[in-house]
Amino acid sequence: MPSTPTGYGSVANFNESPRNGLAKIQTHKKHDNGVCHDDSVPTVKAQTIDELHSLQQKKSAPTTPIEGTLTPFATLSEEERQRQQLKSISASLASLTRETGPKVVKGDPARRKTETQRLAHDHPVAPTIAVSDSALKFTHVLYNLSPAELYEQAIKYEKGSFITSTGALATLSGAKTGRSPRDKRVVKDHVTENELWWGKGSPNIEMDEHSFMVNRERAVDYLNSLDKVFVNDQFLNWDPENKIKVRIVSARAYHSLFMHNMCIRPTPEELENFGTPDFTIYNAGQFPCNRYTHYMTSSTSIDINLARREMVILGTQYAGEMKKGLFSVMHYLMPKRRILSLHSGCNIGKDGDVALFFGLSGTGKTTLSTDHNRYLIGDDEHCWSENGVSNIEGGCYAKCIDLSQEKEPDIFNAIRFGTVLENVVFDEHTRQVDYTDKSVTENTRAAYPIEYIPNALLPCVGPHPKNVILLACDAFGVLPPVSKLNLAQTMYHFISGYTALVAGTEDGIKEPQATFSACFGAAFIMLHPTKYAAMLAEKMQKHGATGWLVNTGWSGGSYGQGSRIKLPYTRKIIDAIHSGSLLNASYKKTQIFGLEIPTAVEGVPSEILEPANMWSDKKAYTETLMKLGRLFKMNFETFINYKIGRDSKLTEEILAAALPLQFYISFSFPLRFHALIDNSSSAQITSRS
Repeated sequence: MPSTPTGYGSVANFNESPRNGLAKIQTHKKHDNGVCHDDSVPTVKAQTIDELHSLQQKKSAPTTPIEGTLTPFATLSEEERQRQQLKSISASLASLTRETGPKVVKGDPARRKTETQRLAHDHPVAPTIAVSDSALKFTHVLYNLSPAELYEQAIKYEKGSFITSTGALATLSGAKTGRSPRDKRVVKDHVTENELWWGKGSPNIEMDEHSFMVNRERAVDYLNSLDKVFVNDQFLNWDPENKIKVRIVSARAYHSLFMHNMCIRPTPEELENFGTPDFTIYNAGQFPCNRYTHYMTSSTSIDINLARREMVILGTQYAGEMKKGLFSVMHYLMPKRRILSLHSGCNIGKDGDVALFFGLSGTGKTTLSTDHNRYLIGDDEHCWSENGVSNIEGGCYAKCIDLSQEKEPDIFNAIRFGTVLENVVFDEHTRQVDYTDKSVTENTRAAYPIEYIPNALLPCVGPHPKNVILLACDAFGVLPPVSKLNLAQTMYHFISGYTALVAGTEDGIKEPQATFSACFGAAFIMLHPTKYAAMLAEKMQKHGATGWLVNTGWSGGSYGQGSRIKLPYTRKIIDAIHSGSLLNASYKKTQIFGLEIPTAVEGVPSEILEPANMWSDKKAYTETLMKLGRLFKMNFETFINYKIGRDSKLTEEILAAALPLQFYISFSFPLRFHALIDNSSSAQITSRS
């Protein structure tokens, strides 16, 4: 039979015997230099679809040299590296009834059934106290997953997880949409009994070691009962000499991604040599605590054991508990190294001048520390050591309520792939977020890596601060827009931590309500506030930093009568602080509080610098000022029975920060309150009550 062309570059051969009545067709490749080319490639090296999928994912090769080897290029084998990591994680998950730790294996259980069976013989477990079904199963570990992997886990397995129109992961934190400070406990033992701040005004609510272990066992047993857990090994503190290794064990991809963003992300080389963590979090927030356990007052408990370097979370899925729990731990660990931990924002100018921003919610801390003319070191948590300042975190946790691109473009644009959006409301079709919607909670949040901010400084470290700015949103309208503080006044206002809630922000508030939070973060400090104040003053004195009190609140009357100080004016004031021009201004002292206020600031109307000028009713102004003074006095009485340091050198200066109040309001602070800076040794706290 003659051959007949059947297509470009090939011919059909019908010469072979037919099969089932059809001739077998063979093609022959054309090897000449014709118009058409052979674009075929070898087939993939896979026999099954699973093998094909395995080829899609390339494994990272270990690069860490083995310590003690002669050749600098010797590395740990992949098998040995995996074995060491699993051994460390298994030890973290050991419970009282399984002292050797559970069987752990890496990977998603949905994909690793065959692999699990193969590895079973590599993880023999001999329970030393009791045997239970959980000792017979594997706990699959999803270790330091990437954001893309965590997205897949969240969307597939966690109800309430969605991708928004900008690529962020929207999640729900469950019944708790904020922190539960009344459910936070700290183990009180023979060490912490004398070191920590306990009693009136303290955020530290005690529990004993036994109750902590009951809750720890409950959390670990819950985590071990799951098919899989997420494990993050990360760092705190960008200062390489003082970084802390933390391990977070959690049940939700949302929590793992949140901490991936908020902690400092290790390099592959750092991860291979991570070893044993300095602190571990067991987040079993989906499981309640046993309310019959001693010290428990609800089904929620957040417990810290400083001796064991562990934290247990039960009964709340709000991710902020992990962030602030670690911040509390840093407030304990860092002062032991003579490093001051600070609840503040921090930025740096192009000339290397660093500014710290302290302020409670609504004072403008995030807005004013985010400046396109300066680099952002961090928005919330910092350390001040002998090396300078360093950010504790690797990310930002910004409020989203009423967020807009016009007002806060950097934060708005940071909400993209990799960002966690908590409890926001979005259009079910377009997935566009409505940041004004409070249907779930007013406390909507975004957690994103700090490098998502365009002007972030990496690594997040800087020299010693030049300016310390204390922000207050004074809804009473009697504090000046800016005041220069001496060292004693800085300590006084830092310990006070003042701002004011305005009517309507909370149910039942009809007039301004003064709010005081020691060190501008009382909920997170572990030691007495005067300890941190003494360290702050010591460092300010040693490095020549200047203290400022900036009012971002009302002028010309209290909330409802006056008006809020315009943001452009406040920015001009902050600019003048950064440039140093305010140091050379002329000042006059106010009678109440004894504050030094400038007579002129470039770009700011001079009349608003003196609050009394803006009040039409001078008598009302004086009465309101005295009222605020009394509130300061009542709040400060909590701290007058403590001594900082070894003598009374600054006692009179600290008291002078409030002496004008003695004259005008007829009250006095007992001379039992002593504060000083001892530059030769760390400040000590003793009770004189």
